[in-house]
Amino acid sequence: MQLGTAESDPGELVTGWLDVTDLPTGTPERLPVLVAEGEEDGPTLWITAAIHGNEVTGLAVAQDVMTDDLPGEIRGTVVCVPTLNPAGLRRNTRTSYYDDEDPNRYFPDPDAESSRPPSVQQLVDERVYEAFTDSADALVDLHTAHVGSMPFLIRDRVLYGEKRTEDEARELADDLESLVDAFGMTVVNEYAAEEYTEQNLQRSTAGAALNNAGIPAFTAELGGHAVVEEDTREAGVAGVRNVMRELGVLPGDPSAVGPEAPVEYPVKRAVHPHTDAPGIARHRVEAGDVVAEGDVVADVCTPHGDRKTAVEADHDGYVLGRMHGVAVYENDALASMAVRDDGDLVVPRESSEDGPNGCETN
Repeated sequence: MQLGTAESDPGELVTGWLDVTDLPTGTPERLPVLVAEGEEDGPTLWITAAIHGNEVTGLAVAQDVMTDDLPGEIRGTVVCVPTLNPAGLRRNTRTSYYDDEDPNRYFPDPDAESSRPPSVQQLVDERVYEAFTDSADALVDLHTAHVGSMPFLIRDRVLYGEKRTEDEARELADDLESLVDAFGMTVVNEYAAEEYTEQNLQRSTAGAALNNAGIPAFTAELGGHAVVEEDTREAGVAGVRNVMRELGVLPGDPSAVGPEAPVEYPVKRAVHPHTDAPGIARHRVEAGDVVAEGDVVADVCTPHGDRKTAVEADHDGYVLGRMHGVAVYENDALASMAVRDDGDLVVPRESSEDGPNGCETN
């Protein structure tokens, strides 16, 4: 297999570079690439990471999965791009310096038409998309989440309509479910379809692979950002190897990684609750805590320490992580939550099945 300058042969792990654009300084913007090819034919798994430049536990997991021993263990091929955003990595920030918007919202979408020429970030994402659609049978995209976040997996809704029939979408959803179950961490469903497309998540790495290319793909949120969390890194490596087992790339059966979900009902992502008063947030909950609708999750105080308001949970669920910082303004969200999800995982693209819930994307 060849990707950029990396050209593998059976039984080899090779490294190289994928040029995705040229910089004003005259050098190419290059993504690091690793390819492990087994001695026997089999599926091709893509591992991508760090499209947000400061989400470094994902980067470490991607690096540590690709061991020298891997080609001798597998059938098929594993392709790894440890950072999709080297410009963000250089300055330890979420975004790049050639486009200061979210780089994980520019992958191709046939319905996203514009009269303006594509931005540099959009061109980069399109070139990565073309590379994985040429070869991937499945894709795992590695991220991190909010401050002190627990690790979890995001399972996207599978959309049907012009792109695929409902039966085809359900078959794709079954393939996706088998991979997220195999990884072995708690699973959080993505927003309902109406909000999903409103937030442009069908143009994220995993969203575009799944809903535009028809490749089973999901996002692993591996704790908090900025530093490598070693226990989460270890669990992430085990989870990716579980996906390889489920695909038949590695022999054996997947094993539990954890953490397990703290509730028994299905959940979806929600960024809530919001405060209606500015001030200093004093949280009463932390990642993993189960809450019921109406429970107080934080107090908002004056600079002198007097309580102005108590902020209550809007839904049953549990805390994934808390928002960065304590200074809050009107309508600021205070936490990232997993809340009860009664919606279908396979939905029409323009669905308003369970309606917006005031959530915002991570």
